[in-house]
Amino acid sequence: MSLRHWIAAIYVLTLAIPSAWAAEDWLPITPEELKMTGEPKAPGAPAIYLYREVNRDDTEYREHDYYRLKIFTEEGRKYADIEIPFLKAYGNIKNIQARTIHPDGSIVNFDGQVYEKTIVKARDVKFLAKTFTIPNVQPGSIIEYRYTQVYPQGFISDSRWLLSEELFTKRAKFSLHRSDRFSLQTSFPRGLPEGSKPPVDDHHFIRLETENIPAFQIEDYMPPQDEMKYRVEFLYTNNREMDFKQFWIGESKRLSFSVSDFTNRRKAMEQAVAQIVSPTDTPEQKLRKIYDRCQKIRNTTFERDKTAEERQRENLKEIQSVEDVWKRGYGDGTDITWLFLALARAAGFDATPVMISTRERHFFNPKMMNPDDLNTNVIRVKLDGRDLYFDPGIAFAPFGLLPWYESNVSGLVIDKDAHEWITTPMPAPSESGQERRATLQLDESGSLTGKISVTFKGLSALRRRIDEGDEDAAHRKEFLEDEIKAAVSLPVEVELTNSPDWNSSSPALVAEYNVKISGYASAAGRRALLAVGLFGGSEKHTFEGSNRVHPIYFAFPYSDVDDVTISLPQGTSISNVPPPAQVDMRVCAYSTNAENKNGAIHLNRSLMFDIRMVDPKYYPALRQFFQTVRSGDEQQVVLSPEGS
Repeated sequence: MSLRHWIAAIYVLTLAIPSAWAAEDWLPITPEELKMTGEPKAPGAPAIYLYREVNRDDTEYREHDYYRLKIFTEEGRKYADIEIPFLKAYGNIKNIQARTIHPDGSIVNFDGQVYEKTIVKARDVKFLAKTFTIPNVQPGSIIEYRYTQVYPQGFISDSRWLLSEELFTKRAKFSLHRSDRFSLQTSFPRGLPEGSKPPVDDHHFIRLETENIPAFQIEDYMPPQDEMKYRVEFLYTNNREMDFKQFWIGESKRLSFSVSDFTNRRKAMEQAVAQIVSPTDTPEQKLRKIYDRCQKIRNTTFERDKTAEERQRENLKEIQSVEDVWKRGYGDGTDITWLFLALARAAGFDATPVMISTRERHFFNPKMMNPDDLNTNVIRVKLDGRDLYFDPGIAFAPFGLLPWYESNVSGLVIDKDAHEWITTPMPAPSESGQERRATLQLDESGSLTGKISVTFKGLSALRRRIDEGDEDAAHRKEFLEDEIKAAVSLPVEVELTNSPDWNSSSPALVAEYNVKISGYASAAGRRALLAVGLFGGSEKHTFEGSNRVHPIYFAFPYSDVDDVTISLPQGTSISNVPPPAQVDMRVCAYSTNAENKNGAIHLNRSLMFDIRMVDPKYYPALRQFFQTVRSGDEQQVVLSPEGS
């Protein structure tokens, strides 16, 4: 059983504690630390952790964290910008203290402003961060900071020690004062750093001391970082079942009672369905109308944060059932998805609840037997012999499309009489990606001016709508203009000219631009040369490194297609176009073609990926593919004066 269900009755929203630190509690700094100019075990590092300490107390519902870093270079000064993530629903950050120690031993204490910002917002999860900058940091400085994470009284949750960090760690200590209210499972999914001994459990205190932890290498297109790090995982449980298959059978049965209690309002749902659908509708029309109506329910999950005064003034009542969601016209994402289940069943559909584990931050392992890993709900509906999956609790999600982090993930079918695991579907590459169309005029200086239209499809559109959901019009405009700047690896002036439909559940998001691209054609004597890959900027530096540490991971399959027409200045003609380029590796494909179309240059380019996870041993082949893409994009059309 999920521990969050057990603690709901004793959940207290705030907990006041006295300051955990006093000024004299800072650990002593040695002369050797002050004099350090580098670390032999981390050559060239801009900074290192001299010391890290994490002390979590699950009997007092708090955690004390302490960090000390040595800054070696100008680049290392960026580590004075501190970001402390936390889940606001499950606690807060208190008692932040920080200081800078210069090589001569002088100390500058932090007394600046601490800010709070959202760093991740998705269905049923919202990570915030406390951010601040430690002052007067220069190469040679030592910075240290500490804080307390405070949890609600009675709150017991699973936790972890992250041993790996972006920087090399010289020494680290971790401790957990575990609660005796539940059994505790401990695991090391990635093993432990070389030379580290397993944690020691000593009378409810679990301790680990380690040193010389290598810096964690961050790479493009890698799985969630924490999945790749050395770490110790702690899982509290009250379930004594040791066989993971039997564990999940029991969990499915338990959850089925909870779902039934929330959704079993047959009469109210039948009355609601009668207001939504028409008797003459086809089954698909009925299901679409039900889905659309659920998405019109006010979704509190995707609303901006409100102040305490705003929440008090609004005074939203607690939702107890799908009938409450329907009558009151609001609910969070989970509530709305359960409403869809109840309405679909009332309309006669074979609809089944499924609990899934999203993959934006974590990969699910059923053998860990952690029910909280199944962190959100979707609905499976049989329609015309097909199994379709829906999550109307995701704002802007099109009919039958799950967001990328709910696609291709494990799900437990919730049924008191059956046990079934499913994998949610992943759309085909052609259903996501970008279609870019450009109509441009080349002038005598080699610049292009004209219009570009970009259609973001499927998961590409939904991802942008979710990511920009909290932003204002100015930020969204800048965001879309930056997309063009990234795609065109030349100086570009770009102006968004339309108002994209950010708030719909359409499978497409369309952006239109006026552009001026400088220096697209380069002079070569009397001739001019221009590359065929106008939109190849995003791939220009992808996988350039010769080595790879982590698996290659793509969030979802996609296909980008470009169609570009370039009109030429008067008196200029096309004297040569390169041959078509094409490579097809089955899981990824690329093609480009340039042609003379009634005196204008017509360019077609396509790039497709159908990759989930690739072992690093296959990195050389993928790297070679991108080198081929870059070579194809760099092929040139040759222009000459007419008559030459």
